[in-house]
Amino acid sequence: MAEKKDEQSETERPVRVYADGIYDLFHFGHARSLEQAKKSFPNTYLLVGCCNDEMTHQYKGRTVMTEAERYESLRHCKWVDEVIPDAPWVITKEFLDKHKIDFVAHDALPYADASGAGNDVYEFVKALGKFKETKRTEGISTSDIIMRILKDYNQYVMRNLARGYTRKDLGVSYVKEKRLRVNMGLKKLQEKVKQQQEKVGEKLHTVDEWVENADRWVAGFLEKFEEGCHQMGTAIKERIKESIQDGLKRQQSKNFSLLQYEED
Repeated sequence: MAEKKDEQSETERPVRVYADGIYDLFHFGHARSLEQAKKSFPNTYLLVGCCNDEMTHQYKGRTVMTEAERYESLRHCKWVDEVIPDAPWVITKEFLDKHKIDFVAHDALPYADASGAGNDVYEFVKALGKFKETKRTEGISTSDIIMRILKDYNQYVMRNLARGYTRKDLGVSYVKEKRLRVNMGLKKLQEKVKQQQEKVGEKLHTVDEWVENADRWVAGFLEKFEEGCHQMGTAIKERIKESIQDGLKRQQSKNFSLLQYEED
């Protein structure tokens, strides 16, 4: 009877599947990969490892979210049973044994380890036959999201300026802020013009053209202004540099004269 109980408990034991990653800007592509890992077996306990900031910045680059934010995002995913913070970059036998991991789930693309030799991070578990492949979701990734933000950068800055953020909060220059605020005003004017057009039922070409030209005029003026400021700043820096060099030369000349006087 005891043997039967042991056999039954072994078959009923959840298969411990491990998935790892950075999970920056956690999105539905991440969630779908974790769903696949969770559904690898009828009874799965899914452990998810997430690398810390120090390791990620060293081997992959800067993240948008902090390690604490990335850990917390994973904890709120319904497919995840347990989050392992400070996950290793390369999976070892010791790590598998420590967490009683039966299989490792990830997409099949090779990921370089920390050696710089181009070795696959998952080479070890693949060789053991403990690798479960998941499929990537096309059209969504952390890099894609960042590229969308960069593409529409000005619009996001304008939106946050309108919400009360300062240029220092957003890391933009004085000239950049003024240009964006002018653009905000012009866009509001365009919206009012369009509303008026809809009311009167005719197109006001003159106003439309003026708004479009005004945007170009303002942009041109601010660019010239910024260029002038840059040139002025460069000239001031050069003048300060020259003054310092002249001062050093005079000091050296004075010291040399004193030295000659003392020798005499």
